[in-house]
Amino acid sequence: MIEVKGHNGQIVFDGQYVTITRRGFLARTSVGKGEKRFHISQISSVQWKPAGPFVNGFIAFSAAGGNERRSKFGSQTSSAIHDENSVLFTTRQKAAFEELRKAVEAAIAAHHTPGGAALPASVADELTKLAALRDQGALTEDEYQQQKQRLLNG
Repeated sequence: MIEVKGHNGQIVFDGQYVTITRRGFLARTSVGKGEKRFHISQISSVQWKPAGPFVNGFIAFSAAGGNERRSKFGSQTSSAIHDENSVLFTTRQKAAFEELRKAVEAAIAAHHTPGGAALPASVADELTKLAALRDQGALTEDEYQQQKQRLLNG
């Protein structure tokens, strides 16, 4: 479970759900107090703007069929403060938000991969090499299939 506290809200990611919670005065003056929860299957994209020395960053989650506002040039962060799917963060909080972003994006990718999980890169690389050897005539189709099964079975 990953919990991060930002400038105008808190996000909890448990591997399946992203929950944005807002409390206090700042929440009341921007988006409103309360909680919003997304299952990773509902998230169509993650928008990211890193914090800089003079400006806050933000993370925003887009849901399929959601009604998003486009920000004007130079006003992304000020637009994000009024977006219920966004949480602003400072440079001090940036590392924790980057960890959250990576975890959410990995969960989304795994959710959309047939079988629920991606093959390790080394297995995928080996399969690509085997296919190239087969295409070059260095392996027969039967040899290719045997080696492929060996790799996929561990």
